[in-house]
Amino acid sequence: MLKKDFSDWLVVSDIDGTLNNKLRQLPKRNLEAINRFVLECGGHFTLASGRNVQSLRKHFEKLPISGTPAVVLNGAGVYDYSKEKMVRFSPINPDAVDIVRKVYERFPSVEIEVLTDKTIYTLNSKIFCPVMVRADKLNHNDFKRFSQIPKENWGKVIFLGVPPLITEVRKYIDSIPDKKANFMSSSIASFEMLEEGVHKGVGAMEIADMYGIPYEHTAAIGDYFNDYDMLKTVYLSACCGQAPQGLKEIAKYHACHCNKGAVGDLLEYIMDNYKEDI
Repeated sequence: MLKKDFSDWLVVSDIDGTLNNKLRQLPKRNLEAINRFVLECGGHFTLASGRNVQSLRKHFEKLPISGTPAVVLNGAGVYDYSKEKMVRFSPINPDAVDIVRKVYERFPSVEIEVLTDKTIYTLNSKIFCPVMVRADKLNHNDFKRFSQIPKENWGKVIFLGVPPLITEVRKYIDSIPDKKANFMSSSIASFEMLEEGVHKGVGAMEIADMYGIPYEHTAAIGDYFNDYDMLKTVYLSACCGQAPQGLKEIAKYHACHCNKGAVGDLLEYIMDNYKEDI
């Protein structure tokens, strides 16, 4: 059987609940398919996550993709691990930063996590913020007042709390006119903010442009609404089997549950159905 050449393809994957299973472990099927796609077929594969550079690193380095930049902070940054360099970073504008102040003043029990290009700031850290930063032993600084937080280079903001509180936060933000920011749900207990027009799909297409990859050869897979814009952006969109209905409605390919190797499922589909043997 002749080898297939996928050197003009880019496949981008979310991490939690997509590349990794629900126990945050990498299924063997995913690793084997990535190895085949990248090492045998020459394809480009990378990760797109809400994680920062430090948190994403351990997942990135498990894969044979060291030369391909990754999308961090849900699209606020594109980072090249081979050069230890932020290729592109889109900070949140001052008007949008002020929305965070308004939310905190209106909902004093909400926990807030600010991810910059280099570090993490937490405000009102009680339950949710400690879990997020301690799980990956992330460098961070805790603050008691909003005014204390440095306002430069905010890449992403996460509002955290019990689901009823986050629902109210979301309703309030939705009522604000001319927000000049992009908002998305990442779980029932979190709501996120990025610079206007920024999302994972923007980063994915920037990486495709770096390699001269045509739009028709771009693919992405995710499992939740923070992947929505990315799936709407690429040519071949895919979602995991456990994804909510809203994501399934826009995905061209429905992979299996993440526990069964959803990324491997997508890559096998691509390698079996695209490209002629050479």
